[in-house]
Amino acid sequence: MFRRLLLLSAALLASCAAPEDSETKPLGENVLTKEQIKSARSGPVDFVTHVKPVFEAKCVMCHNRRALPGHMSLETRAAALRSGALGAYIVPGHPEKSLLVSNVNSAHSSQSAMPAVGERLTKDEYQIITKWVKEGAPWPSGYEGVLDVGR
Repeated sequence: MFRRLLLLSAALLASCAAPEDSETKPLGENVLTKEQIKSARSGPVDFVTHVKPVFEAKCVMCHNRRALPGHMSLETRAAALRSGALGAYIVPGHPEKSLLVSNVNSAHSSQSAMPAVGERLTKDEYQIITKWVKEGAPWPSGYEGVLDVGR
C-alpha cells in the first residue's frame, strides 16, 4: 500500500513539473518591437522605452500596491527598490543579487518562477531587464516612472 501511494505521489509531482501543465506558458511573445530590442542591445537600456512596456504587460498586473504577491510592487521605483524577507528585489548594478532577475529566470517548475500566471518573459526581454539592472536600473521620477496597472 505504501509503495503504491509513493508511486502515485511521484507521478503526480512529475506531471505538475511539466511546463505544458502549468498556468504559466513556457514563453510569451516579445512585447517590444524588433527596433526596440535592437536599440536596447546596442545602447543603454531606457526604462520608458524598453523596461516599462515589459513590466506593464507581464508583471504589474500582479506586482502592484494592491495585489503584492511576494510583497513586491513594481508600480514605482521606490516600491521596486525595497527589500523583502528574501532580499532585495532590484539591486542596481547587480543583477546576480536581484530577486527580480533570478525569479524571471527560474526553472519553469520552481515555486518562485515568474510570472506565476501568464506568459513568461522572452529571452530578449530577460536579457534587456538584466542589462537594465546591470546599468544601475535607472528609473525616472514623475509620471514616466509610474506603471499603468490598468485601473
